Amino acid sequence: MLVIVRQIRAARSLVGWEQNDLAIRSGVAVSTIRRIEGLQEAPISAHFETIEKIRRAFERAGIEFLGYPCPGVRLRLAEDQNNTPAS
Repeated sequence: MLVIVRQIRAARSLVGWEQNDLAIRSGVAVSTIRRIEGLQEAPISAHFETIEKIRRAFERAGIEFLGYPCPGVRLRLAEDQNNTPAS
C-alpha cells in the first residue's frame, strides 16, 4: 500500500507519538522522519524499506492505513487488534 506524508503525520497524532518515538519504534533515523514529514504533497522520496518500517511500526501500534479513493488512517479498536470478536 502506498503511504503518503499526510498519513504518517495523522498516524503519529493518533497514537500520540513525537517524531523521536516513531524513529525508535520503526528503527528509522529521526532525521529521516523529519525529512519525510517536511515534504508537502510531493511523493515520498525514501527507500521502500524505510516506508515499510514506518508502516509496520504504526500497524503494531494499532493504526490501519486506508487507501484509494480516500487515503487516510484510523485506529483499530482493541478487539480488532487482538483478533477477537466483539461480545
